Amino acid sequence: MGRGKITIQRIDNSTARQVTFSKRRNGLLKKAKELSVLCDAEVGIIIFSCTSKLYDYASTNMASIIERYKSAREEHNQLLNPDTEVKFWKMEAASLRQNLQHLHESYRHYMGQELSGLTAKELKSLENQLETSIKNIRLRKDQILNEEIKELNRKGRLIQLENIELQNKANIIYQENSELQKKGAKPKQITSAAGDVNQATNGCDSHGPLNLELCKPQPRSK
Repeated sequence: MGRGKITIQRIDNSTARQVTFSKRRNGLLKKAKELSVLCDAEVGIIIFSCTSKLYDYASTNMASIIERYKSAREEHNQLLNPDTEVKFWKMEAASLRQNLQHLHESYRHYMGQELSGLTAKELKSLENQLETSIKNIRLRKDQILNEEIKELNRKGRLIQLENIELQNKANIIYQENSELQKKGAKPKQITSAAGDVNQATNGCDSHGPLNLELCKPQPRSK
């Protein structure tokens, strides 16, 4: 049977209030310890009972946690100040503009432009960076080509298997036609997946391979 809901309000009975405080305090401290271990969090808890008795828990050092809290609180209060907030965002905008300008300069240098202001050391560093980039590009290109070659080889093996299967079917039909000719019946024709092949099977070589050739696509009429 589930535990019923209780009203969140002050417990009038002092004994029941003390029992509830003890249970919930222990549960809160246990959860704080689990949170610090599982999530690598820095946790500090300070509890004063109704009798002014102190209970606390700190995952590291309580004094350092309090100092860290004060510092974070001061930074938060400064951000809430409109003048400080405007100054902060102006500094952020200036930093972003500076980074953007640096990126534009680096791009122009990589393109071989505006190199007159660079020293020999800076040019050597730029050359090394470009050589590293070209090496990585070539490695990636070779990887893609190798993958394409493997895929083409796989498709080639599939076509060879289909060729062998068609040759076996042609040999079977050739043997059947030979038997039908002996009996005086009309010979069969070889049927492929694309349709009927208009060639009598008595003209096929049962021992030779069945050569398949790919036709070039015809240009579409505009």
